[in-house]
Amino acid sequence: MKFLEYSGIEAINSALVFDTPECRVYGRVEPYSCKAAGADKKLYKQIENRYDQSNSPPDNEDGSAGSFRNIISPFGPLDQPASRRTLFYLIGTLNASFPDYDFSSVKPEQFRKEPSVSMVINSINATLLNHGKEKVVKDLQIWDSIDTLIQLEDSDVYSYNPESDSDPNDEEGGGTLWSFNYFFFNRKLKRIIYVTMRGVSHGVPSEDGEDDFSDESDDENGVGHRRRGMRYEDYVAGEMDML
Repeated sequence: MKFLEYSGIEAINSALVFDTPECRVYGRVEPYSCKAAGADKKLYKQIENRYDQSNSPPDNEDGSAGSFRNIISPFGPLDQPASRRTLFYLIGTLNASFPDYDFSSVKPEQFRKEPSVSMVINSINATLLNHGKEKVVKDLQIWDSIDTLIQLEDSDVYSYNPESDSDPNDEEGGGTLWSFNYFFFNRKLKRIIYVTMRGVSHGVPSEDGEDDFSDESDDENGVGHRRRGMRYEDYVAGEMDML
């Protein structure tokens, strides 16, 4: 995956890092071309070897298909090359965005195809407006910039929901209260826009290396447990339930 330079993104990304009374928010918008680099070619071979029907066991004696046949995913049946290629693009984007982390073992079911582009845009806008970042939507025109790069009306949107023990955000210091990861994918242009935001507890380890355990809570036996990050709307709903 090749990162695409675009002059309008830098100001948007600067505005997507800010503090709130509850947490510090880290957000970024990253445009990529689906052009395979050296490491991507290795990843593509891994995915093909794992899900290509020709590599699956033969049909069983009772006539049922082998274990890798007809696997349904958010991208379609994985016996289809186009479906496997979409999985490859999304995992490749994660690898490019988190170069110190290996996503090659991510499962197809950890992704979800969102119902529509407009629903995702509204959800992200609501998050920004709830945190007083109207500037990103109206002044910096985040969606005009993204549309220029990817043509939103011709794009699909996928989300990534990492498992609690394999979330790179938590490995970057922990304390994640909520997060989202969206991929706007235009197949014709072969481009992906990765949009991610996460809210992190104040005082957790950062660039200065200070220790803090505010992302953990003790159970009744005094054993600490890390709180798992969740989608922002679920986090807000949980806070409202506590009122």
